[in-house]
Amino acid sequence: MADIKTKIFSILLGVSFLYSVLIPQPQGTSIASPIYNVTEDDVEFLYDLTFDKEGGKVMDQNIFEKAHSIIDSADSFIVMDMFLFNDEYDRKDSYPDVSNALVQKLIEKKKSSPQMEIVIITDEINTFYGSYKSDMMERLKSEGIDVVFTKTEKMKDSNPAYSGLWRLFLNWDIERGRGWIANPFSKDSPKVTLSSYLRLLNFKANHRKVLATENEALISSANPHDASGRHSNIAFAVKGSVINDILAGENVIASWSDIDRGIEYDKENSISESAGESIRIQYITEEKIGSEVTDAVSKTVDGDEINIAMFYLSDRKLIDELVKASNRGVSLNLVLDANKDAFGREKNGIPNRVVASEIFEKTNEKASIKWYKTSGEQFHSKLISVKSSGMHTIFGGSANMTRRNIRGYNLEADIKIISPEGSRISTQIDDYFKILYDGEEEKLLEYEEYAQNSLLKKLIYRFQEWSGISTF
Repeated sequence: MADIKTKIFSILLGVSFLYSVLIPQPQGTSIASPIYNVTEDDVEFLYDLTFDKEGGKVMDQNIFEKAHSIIDSADSFIVMDMFLFNDEYDRKDSYPDVSNALVQKLIEKKKSSPQMEIVIITDEINTFYGSYKSDMMERLKSEGIDVVFTKTEKMKDSNPAYSGLWRLFLNWDIERGRGWIANPFSKDSPKVTLSSYLRLLNFKANHRKVLATENEALISSANPHDASGRHSNIAFAVKGSVINDILAGENVIASWSDIDRGIEYDKENSISESAGESIRIQYITEEKIGSEVTDAVSKTVDGDEINIAMFYLSDRKLIDELVKASNRGVSLNLVLDANKDAFGREKNGIPNRVVASEIFEKTNEKASIKWYKTSGEQFHSKLISVKSSGMHTIFGGSANMTRRNIRGYNLEADIKIISPEGSRISTQIDDYFKILYDGEEEKLLEYEEYAQNSLLKKLIYRFQEWSGISTF
């Protein structure tokens, strides 16, 4: 009898593991919109930068100021999809009040336009996977604003070895308000349940950072999260028919959850584009981000230029293409976060320091690699610039260049822009990298500052990237 039970257990576990590995990408995700021709006025680049200058800390913040402006100008609807949307942190520290300011802005808008549909889509991390209610989301709901917590069960399993086991034996009902384990985000936040910790280990997330109205959309790397308020980030504001594609993608996520209607939008709100315009934009999500970025890098030739500003870089396919590009004469320039800070906790430098070492060695030290100089905050940007044959291809948004982010496991949103060099958007991107490299303000550290050749850390990184047993 014991042998039979063992066999049954093994079969169930094996089937569940196979399901975890083979579960398909949900329909309506990994989308690439049509390519739209737009004017220079329809695309805008924004950034937040934190850096030290003359003994003090400078915070050049623009992204949420733009988000507030977009909300103010909305007349028909507001749809927002944000990953971290809370004010949880140890109160011994102080951070910019990003989240409450955004909540208040949305409430004011709803009060001034009570018939306007406002929908907020977010991730379960803001309730620590169901351990407690989010005070901010409850405030929004009390004002008649729809709040949708993403049902991540619909998504592919990035950590299949664990998720198969969790699905069979560890997927317990969560009892709100009965947490007993210290909250890892903050000792001042509500305690959490064991079942929520077990859910966390699936490492699934709706990681998008998108705001859309009938007039304009913002695709960003920035979270409305107080403890992230000093991070350096990037964003793009876009206008035109691409807004319909953004809304269609958000409709899919909303349809997974328990709301009685999707997000309504009207294609007649589209701004017509002219084929004669020189700038092209495309909305890309999930796996399409990975394929589009990898393809753009793979097509570069001797004399082309790649500039990357990135919080996490670990995807094996992309790393291979970057090395190949550099070795065929492409100028490869990386500005990376050193992966040393995480909301008051010290990190071990994985993956960026190990990956930087690999790229530096495999390109025979031709690749230019710098570290953004941080002091507690993160260099949280996700920006790739490829210049080839007089054209400038730009990618930016929520996606780190990791397997989880660009191979269809997290929900992610980026904008792809193709523009002639010398256009306003091209110049804005060039100017951004010039600002990073500005020696007078010493924003960057040399590669040797955090160079890391530890064999153990290389093995840990490669296992984590391959298996999905990681947070990157």
